[in-house]
Amino acid sequence: MPAANATRSTLSATAPSRRQWLLQASAVAATVCMSGPVLAFKYEDQEFEDKIQLAGSALLLNGVGKRAVSILRGYVAGLYLSRKSTTPDAVYAASGPKRVQIRMLLEVGAEEFVKAVNKGVGRNCSEAEKEALSTRLPLFTQNLQSVGKVRKNDLINIDYLPEQGTVLYVNGKQWGQAVPGNDLYTAFLKVFLGDKPVDKRLKAGLLGEATS
Repeated sequence: MPAANATRSTLSATAPSRRQWLLQASAVAATVCMSGPVLAFKYEDQEFEDKIQLAGSALLLNGVGKRAVSILRGYVAGLYLSRKSTTPDAVYAASGPKRVQIRMLLEVGAEEFVKAVNKGVGRNCSEAEKEALSTRLPLFTQNLQSVGKVRKNDLINIDYLPEQGTVLYVNGKQWGQAVPGNDLYTAFLKVFLGDKPVDKRLKAGLLGEATS
């Protein structure tokens, strides 16, 4: 009997208690949750991360909106900035990298984006601003045009990287070369956030306002 008692004592000393096991399991679960992406919310069946890393900087999801004409849904877009901004001027003035992320809800030719950018810049930029962009805006729209076509569920990132300029990615692939100048990216943002935006509800959403 003493030998049996000794065995039970040894097992009790070496085996983790139920409380210890629960604590260890909770720690592992917390580590898994913290290591994965934090999703802000699902919008039009698309999930946007609450925070991202871009060019060594942490960016926050400023807002999300939808581009739609009547019942036709074109895409949803999210705006990422270094800090939350609720006015267009604050967005333009925000320092560091920026990202407009577009998630397609239908198939469309890239020329439609080119038309929208040219029209938006024409409506929302001054003559002096357009003159300053006369050689660089065509380079950006050429990058867009080179994509050819985007399809449902394609992921488009248009990034501003201070050391490079405006860079276009579709499903992780870079299209064309970076086009320099913060003023170019500001002109691009005005397509969405200017006084005559491509879609007023999309503008409101990107600025963090609740939209239906």
